Amino acid sequence: MNYYKLPAGVQDVLPEEYYNLSLLSRRLEEKFRLAGCRFVQSSALEYYDTFAEIRNRIPQRTMFKMTDGDGALLVLRPDMTLAVSRIAATKLKDEKARLAYIGEIWNNSEATGNLSQREILQAGVEFLGEEGAFSDARIIAFAVECMQAAGLSDFTVDVGHVGFFKGLLSGAGLSESLTERIRVAINAKDSIGATMLLKNSGVGGRAAEAVQALPSLFGGEEVFARAEKLTDDPTALAAIAHLRKVHQLLKRFGCEKYVSFDLGAVKSLSYYSGIVFTGLTKALGAAVLSGGRYDRLADDFGKHIPAVGFAMGLKRILIALERDGKVCTPPPPYAVIVAGPGAEAEAYAEYLRLTADGKTADLWTGGYEDGLAYAKRKSPEVILVATEKGVEKI
Repeated sequence: MNYYKLPAGVQDVLPEEYYNLSLLSRRLEEKFRLAGCRFVQSSALEYYDTFAEIRNRIPQRTMFKMTDGDGALLVLRPDMTLAVSRIAATKLKDEKARLAYIGEIWNNSEATGNLSQREILQAGVEFLGEEGAFSDARIIAFAVECMQAAGLSDFTVDVGHVGFFKGLLSGAGLSESLTERIRVAINAKDSIGATMLLKNSGVGGRAAEAVQALPSLFGGEEVFARAEKLTDDPTALAAIAHLRKVHQLLKRFGCEKYVSFDLGAVKSLSYYSGIVFTGLTKALGAAVLSGGRYDRLADDFGKHIPAVGFAMGLKRILIALERDGKVCTPPPPYAVIVAGPGAEAEAYAEYLRLTADGKTADLWTGGYEDGLAYAKRKSPEVILVATEKGVEKI
C-alpha cells in the first residue's frame, strides 16, 4: 500500500486553493451576517442513532461509523441541516432564528469522478420558524444573492415541490419503498424506469401518465398550466398554487431571470416537505447549491419548527470559478526581510513593526546570498536587509 496516497473522494488543500477557499468563505460569511444570520458550529462527531433511527433517517451505507471507548456507535457528521435542527430544538430558546454555518460533512458513498467527494466543505443557512410563500421566495432569492456573492454569474436555480409528486401517487396505494424507487427514477429523469415501476405495480390511467410526464415538466411559468392539466388531486394542485405565489414574489424581487421550475426534481420525501431547489452553473454542469423546506426535521427532537434553508458546496463553486477564470493568485508579501550576519534580532524587530502595521512580511534567516535569491523569487514590494546598524531597502 502507498501510504502517501489518499482515499478516493478526499483531497489535500494546497496554498493557492486554500487562499481562494478562504476568500470564498469570507464573502459568504459576510453575506450571511448581513442577512441577520447567527453562526453555529455543530460537533463533527454525532451518535449514530441521531441520523439512522429517527423518521427522517439518512441511509446507513453513506455514513462513516466508529465506536467510542464505551462501545457507543458514532458517525462523522453526514448532514449539516439535521445537526442544526437538533441544536435549534434542544439548545435554543428562540424557535424563530436564522442560523448559518461553514463546515464539513462526510459521505461514504462511492467516490466516482472529479466532482465526487466524501469530505464536503459546505456553507449554508437555515431560516427556522418561518413558513409560507414569502419565506420560500425569500430563501430562493437569498440563494441567488449568495451565488452572486460567491462570484458566479452564469447560473440558474431550479425550483420544484415535493407535494406535487406526493399528490400524484396519493391514491395509488403504493408502499413506501416502491414510492421511493419511483421518486429516484423521476429525479434522475429516467422516464423508462419510472414507467416500468408503475406498470409492474399496477398503476395506470391518469396517475401513471402524470408521473411519466414529470421529467418533462421544466421551464418557466408555463409549466404550471401544463401540470394542472395532469391531475385533480388537491395536494398536487395546492403545490402548484404555492409555486405560483412564489414565482410572483420572485418576479417582484427582481430575480426571476435566474429561476426556472422543474417538477421532476423530486428530492427525499422523508426529508423535504415543500419546495426544493438546486443551484446549477453552466461552467460546472452540476449542482453547487441545494436546499428546500423541511418542516418536520425538528419533530424528531421533540419540537415542531418549520424551516427552510440551503447548503453550498464550496469546492464545487471553486471549480466553477476556476473554469471561468475567476480565481485569484495569492498576493506576494509586502516585504522580504533578509537578516545579515549577526542581525537576526534587528530583522525580527523590523518584522514585528511591519506586521503590527498590518503588512505581510517574510523573514529570512538562512544566509545573506540565499536570502536575496529567495526574496527575488517572492517578488515582494520591498526587499529589506537587516544589519547590526539597522535596516536598509535595496
